[in-house]
Amino acid sequence: MDAQDPQLVRYNFKRLLEDIAECEGRGTELITLYIPPGRAIADVMNYLRNEYAQAGNIKSRVTRKNVMGSLESLMNKVKQYRTAPEHGVALFVGAKAIGADRSEDVSFVIEPPEPLNTYMYRCDSHFILDPLLDMVHEPETWGLIVIDRKEVTFGLLRGKRVEPLRNKQSQVPSKHGMGGQSAHRFERLIEHAAHEFFVRCGDMATELFLPHKDNLKGILVGGPGATKEFFIKEGFLHYELQKKVVEPLFDVGYTDEYGLRELVEKASNTLHGLEVTAEKKLIQQLLSEIRKQRDSLAIYGLKETKAAMQAGAVKTLLVSEALKDKELVTSLFELASANGAEVRMISSESEEGEMLLKAFGGLAAIMRYAYKPT
Repeated sequence: MDAQDPQLVRYNFKRLLEDIAECEGRGTELITLYIPPGRAIADVMNYLRNEYAQAGNIKSRVTRKNVMGSLESLMNKVKQYRTAPEHGVALFVGAKAIGADRSEDVSFVIEPPEPLNTYMYRCDSHFILDPLLDMVHEPETWGLIVIDRKEVTFGLLRGKRVEPLRNKQSQVPSKHGMGGQSAHRFERLIEHAAHEFFVRCGDMATELFLPHKDNLKGILVGGPGATKEFFIKEGFLHYELQKKVVEPLFDVGYTDEYGLRELVEKASNTLHGLEVTAEKKLIQQLLSEIRKQRDSLAIYGLKETKAAMQAGAVKTLLVSEALKDKELVTSLFELASANGAEVRMISSESEEGEMLLKAFGGLAAIMRYAYKPT
């Protein structure tokens, strides 16, 4: 773990969005510009030049001056890009009100952690943040499998983005109208072809998922009918992947790329529940240790927790996402990294997360062994 820990990146990203959200302008003096990946910078510059020309018609002298000045600043920033970055870029420029009819120039440039999927130019009394707010939570990675006897599709879910990986048709023959011995022989051929298809599906899952199993939160499996249950229960998946399959399996109507998206939609409540459950377990473990009369593995308080980390006693550091002091949070991550402690950022939206924030100041730890700072 280092200063680029994904949790810390997300935390700083969230704090930055909060700073931007606090900016308020008079009239339409705050400009929001989203440039998605693949958008031609020359087209964006032409659009901004046209807006600059139109801004000359604004009646209010003060507003006209501020908007035109902001557009000049914005164009200078956009010109620094030859092409849009990999995930696009969001720019926020304008004059925020600071009271007594005074204003102050503000400027923020963000290359987001996930790809922008929209182009937007907006002048308003506030900056538009909705496309970025969806990216605040850490993007977990899940394996996706949708399968029936005719087809299988594998994919990944990264944050909110579905990435198809591979589709395979089975070539398993359909049912038939033969009778007698021919029917039994043909049925055996069908079942043999189906078995071979499932074996290949297991091999593909191993190839696609096993090298990355440590980064997979779990594997979601769906499909129409009972094939998905048969595939999982009969052990066609590698045992390391089998352990990551999320129960229950999900009924979806398709087994192509659309089926992957349907699977994610069906699993949304389950995924949210798993995330909340993991946080609840950590806080409950902390409280259980606090209640012990002796040999407690819990510690809280900034001074005490830092001392325990410096002694190498901390196993898991619990930090509330609601802490506002970015320097403090960064220093805690660095201290944890230097002393082999895991950091878990805890949402303040659950009852347990709120307790961590209000009862323990947003900071506590579960230790490897009982330790009392001197």
